[in-house]
Amino acid sequence: MKGKFIKLLASAAMATSLLAGCSSGSGAQAQTYKKGDTVKLGLNFELTGSVASYGKAEYNGAKLAIKQYNAKKGHKYKIKYESQDDKGDAAESTKAAQKLITEDGVAALIGPATSSASIATYQTATDNKVPVISPSATQQGAMENDGKVYDYAFRVCFEDSYQASAMAKFASQNLGKKRAVVINEVSDYGKGLADTFTKKFKSYGGEVVATESYNAGDTDFASIITKVQKQDFDVMYLAGYYTECGLIIKQAKEAGVNATILGADGFESEVLAKQAGAQNLNDVYYTTAYTTVNASDQLKEFIDAYHKEYGTDPNMFSALAYDSTNLVLQALDKSGAGGEKLQKQIKNIKFSGVTGTFTFDKKHSPVKAVMVVNQVNGKQTEAVPVTPDK
Repeated sequence: MKGKFIKLLASAAMATSLLAGCSSGSGAQAQTYKKGDTVKLGLNFELTGSVASYGKAEYNGAKLAIKQYNAKKGHKYKIKYESQDDKGDAAESTKAAQKLITEDGVAALIGPATSSASIATYQTATDNKVPVISPSATQQGAMENDGKVYDYAFRVCFEDSYQASAMAKFASQNLGKKRAVVINEVSDYGKGLADTFTKKFKSYGGEVVATESYNAGDTDFASIITKVQKQDFDVMYLAGYYTECGLIIKQAKEAGVNATILGADGFESEVLAKQAGAQNLNDVYYTTAYTTVNASDQLKEFIDAYHKEYGTDPNMFSALAYDSTNLVLQALDKSGAGGEKLQKQIKNIKFSGVTGTFTFDKKHSPVKAVMVVNQVNGKQTEAVPVTPDK
């Protein structure tokens, strides 16, 4: 059903594109660039709404990459960005992508942060031959429509099944956990994580003794916690975002739950500690593509530059968008063009950034390690790379 809906949106967007033949964006996707030309990138992020924490972090990461490129001695082009607020809504995101492509004439799109808003742009981008790079669209199968890979869509994050599999392996083999409770948000993201974790945890000999779910926006989890406390378990896997998961952690700890708590990259926000209380973020692990533990020199330089620019430290989302933008800029320098030439350069790229070194697989997802980080009073203290079993 989702694929059909997106196709309908894309068809409408394509019609708009045909009517916009004389706009400033006409032909931009096929343009060849010479040194000194101004090239536009489109930044499509959740700047308002319930997941604005993610979108703003990615927006800042992308802007920093562009600023650094323009300040670099001998840079090939002058990069300008056009931005849109998709509000975390799929329909708004499609409209934003269409405007950036047909009216603003961007060579490539960066964002959005969330899977549903990102997926909504892929057909429009592919129809117009404009590459779109998703920093954090982790949804399982996001890069395909009815089994066919979107030619112009790429992501620099691992997909949900990959990180959930890594966490199941870590819980069983590294932590020695045997009995799990799984609590997930009612969404593609939450259910995808929960289903994969459950399947993989069982494959390692573990048992899932209870599964509960909640809706985005819920704030009182007492009934769920009361139910699971009737079970004997040594680990709790939370499949959702920081907004609700922080409150679940807080309420579970205050109710006397002593089990290890695990999560996914939806935990990645400074708001998590505010929601949960830093004192409750002990023996809490989550999967991520980014950690400052044992930071490389390249990562340290990024952290310093980001802090100088914005007065705060970057998080995983900032770093993924920073890498996404630098990847496009590297490909743009080598291709010297938009459209098919830029797409081919991205598809075959070997990229080294602050979230790791990777290439793209045949489904346009990166081949990279998952990091599992531990927290002590809300601060990352160790990071373990985990490669999930197939």
